[in-house]
Amino acid sequence: MQYDKSLVLDILYQISDATKIVQKRCSFAKTEDDFCNSEEGQEKLDGICMKLIAIGESLKNIDKITHKNLLIKYPNVPWKEIKGIRDILSHHYFDLDANIIYEICTTHIDNLLITINMMINDLKE
Repeated sequence: MQYDKSLVLDILYQISDATKIVQKRCSFAKTEDDFCNSEEGQEKLDGICMKLIAIGESLKNIDKITHKNLLIKYPNVPWKEIKGIRDILSHHYFDLDANIIYEICTTHIDNLLITINMMINDLKE
């Protein structure tokens, strides 16, 4: 089944940009407490969460556009969890755990960006 590759590429570029912003905003934090101990840290946490929501929603859109045939080609990324964190942040924001966001930023976001860039390159071929 065919899908609009240019639309998917546009979305992937947006995800790539959002991921880079998450990396930049998180770079100041040495521990999860850095998000909670200052107004600046809380503002960065809020901004990171908004980008994570956008990333998760965009991945859901890619799944819809590609009839769930693209993301499964890149099994090294926990797509379900990324889309799930979007739901948690959107619907249970006041239950937000800074430790989880810190872990996402320090442990998983680099791999996501690498994979997104790989997907972009694969689709451009």
